[in-house]
Amino acid sequence: MRSKNKQSVICHLTSAHSDGDTRIFHKLAVSCAERYQTYFIVPNGNTRIENNVQVIGFESAVKSRIQRMKETVNQVLDEALKVKADIYHLHDPELLRISKKLKSINGAKVVFDSHEDVPKQILDKYWIPVIFRSLISKIYSYHEKRACKKIDGIISVTPIICARFSKFHPNVEMIANYPQIKTNEKQIAERIENHICYIGGLYESRGLREVILAIEHCDVVLHLAGTFDTEQFEMELKQLKGWNKVIFYGQVNQEKITKLLDKCTIGIVTLHPTPSYLEAYPIKMFEYMNSGLAILASDFPLYRSLLEEIDCSTFVDPLNPDDISKTLNAMLENQGRLKEMGNRAKKAANKRYNWSKEKEKLYAFYDNLLHE
Repeated sequence: MRSKNKQSVICHLTSAHSDGDTRIFHKLAVSCAERYQTYFIVPNGNTRIENNVQVIGFESAVKSRIQRMKETVNQVLDEALKVKADIYHLHDPELLRISKKLKSINGAKVVFDSHEDVPKQILDKYWIPVIFRSLISKIYSYHEKRACKKIDGIISVTPIICARFSKFHPNVEMIANYPQIKTNEKQIAERIENHICYIGGLYESRGLREVILAIEHCDVVLHLAGTFDTEQFEMELKQLKGWNKVIFYGQVNQEKITKLLDKCTIGIVTLHPTPSYLEAYPIKMFEYMNSGLAILASDFPLYRSLLEEIDCSTFVDPLNPDDISKTLNAMLENQGRLKEMGNRAKKAANKRYNWSKEKEKLYAFYDNLLHE
């Protein structure tokens, strides 16, 4: 039986993300709870009610991705069936295999939230042998298309990914991963000249080696926050001369990130031109804008289409440390222009690139499904 509560029940499911995930919990689930009875099922999470979201955690001690895709997904299904939701919102590709059971047992609607262009992302996975990546990408693409045709709606984060899904599904909505509007401006006056930052995953493909090499020739301090994907890459960067100009924080919470951004004048988004990054909206780019930073970005057509009109960014070849170094120095020489670029970035974030716009689209998407 469905819940007798007049409120519709939305249940967010993940097998791979963490408790407190920014997109799933702090944006989607918390926003859902403003209108609907909302659950969030998450492995190794703390069962509780937070911001009106009923978080259901369960222990999952798996030690491999394959084990997670089987055992953890089955645990998610068991918990999900207890909720008896009106809409199940899936946040991991591996959860697509349980969508049929969710629909057939409860008669619920099922939505898949594709956070990335997974077929292209597979081509970049360092832990998959290069010789197998293309084949695995094609197999996954076939499986994804087949499974998604049988569910009720698809959400994704960029126009390009949404266009791909729209070729075989009639109900696709873009809910971009824009940040929540930052309202506290007290820290802006405390910015420190020549302090720059990078936040996010610390992977080779994110362009960090080139940035560290570049700042050898710049009068800067680089604030670096995130987790390295391999210990080997971390050790390699720490041996570079430019590392002496780095303040490394490791993984930090959102409050610490906010304080970090408030110190800086430039945010770095120099990702490599991989198939998935060329078409992705990096959340860090919009977080920089929301904090009023000028941006140093990879010279990708997508980034130019987003930032060039705002005039808040300078573009570089992310594979060329000399280009990054010269461009950084040129930006830092004109602090007045940097401030103007940051102000324009902040205005664009307030007007367009923020979560308040996206959550209204989410409500409309859910309501259309519920009233079908």
